[in-house]
Amino acid sequence: MTPRDSSGSPDDAPTSRWSDLDRPPLNSTALRRGLVRDGGLWRRVDVVQRTGSTNSDLVARAAEGDLAEGVVLVAEEQSAARGRLDRQWTAPARSGLFFSVLLRPAEVPVARWGWLPLLTGVAVATGLSRTAGVDTALKWPNDLLVTVGDEERKAGGILAERAGDDGVVIGVGINVSLRAEELPVPRAGSLALAGAVNTGRDPLLRGVLRSLEDWYGRWREAGGDPAASGLQETYAAGCATLGRMVRAELPGDRSLVGEAVAVDGDGRLVLATEAGVQEPVGAGDIVHLRLA
Repeated sequence: MTPRDSSGSPDDAPTSRWSDLDRPPLNSTALRRGLVRDGGLWRRVDVVQRTGSTNSDLVARAAEGDLAEGVVLVAEEQSAARGRLDRQWTAPARSGLFFSVLLRPAEVPVARWGWLPLLTGVAVATGLSRTAGVDTALKWPNDLLVTVGDEERKAGGILAERAGDDGVVIGVGINVSLRAEELPVPRAGSLALAGAVNTGRDPLLRGVLRSLEDWYGRWREAGGDPAASGLQETYAAGCATLGRMVRAELPGDRSLVGEAVAVDGDGRLVLATEAGVQEPVGAGDIVHLRLA
């Protein structure tokens, strides 16, 4: 997920790094020192002030040459952001974490790569809970939810894209300090609005990337098996979609209504319909209707 610039500044007039004193820039040197280590997953952490899309940039870089697994690209601000289904995502400069990572899970069968967005969701939720002190939940397949007041709000999202034959770029966007008057839509939220005890982006990013390294390592060591790695069980435990009546808006202008009862071994959401059958959904938009 890659947030689009909503500041109104022209593309050739980048926002000052210190234009909002409540939103200091990331410390790229400290991030590299805290994340890049011998034997670790993260080999390089690049922070740019402004770009169109970190996902697009990293996919293009991976296509140009032999870019190693473990490259992280972080942007303070983005001007051509997109989420799933090419939706726009707006966020002011330095109001969140907007980054992409390159993974090359050679040991894992390609058929299991569909678990990567769900794995990233688990890692992000785990990392944020530890560092921000905010209860988070996952909406299948790629949204991060927080509670603002008594409302469930979307505070982040994930976008995975193939990068050549052996790579995947995963983009993450998280609203950190977004204020109520800055919300792009009423159903959006942020860690700050959810009562986070820590909104420092440097420790939050370190916590999320360390959690992602941990979960990716477990999954890769298990050959991508979601049960053996503990990923399937953990995702189900944190998934706010399960146990709800939902409407799945499917490709081809079709829809399916049912109770979300499970996430299967392929990462698909299983709906129990009124017809008495269980239908797996592998792609589409999910609308939460009510608790079952």
